[in-house]
Amino acid sequence: MTDTQTQTPDHTKRRSNFILRALIDEMLDQVRTLQRQTERMSDEERAVAEQALDELMARVRRAATKGPAA
Repeated sequence: MTDTQTQTPDHTKRRSNFILRALIDEMLDQVRTLQRQTERMSDEERAVAEQALDELMARVRRAATKGPAA
């Protein structure tokens, strides 16, 4: 194996799990939204948003452990 081969990222593997990629994108959107709006949220609204994020993170973990066929 050459230095070029060891340094080149495996984009094929990253792109093979579209479900995981979509879940991660959704998770990042929720994190960004929570970060922007947290000061305007009531305690109850923040708790609901955090619970929704926890549930989405659990889905991400499940999809990540299933591999590309998830």
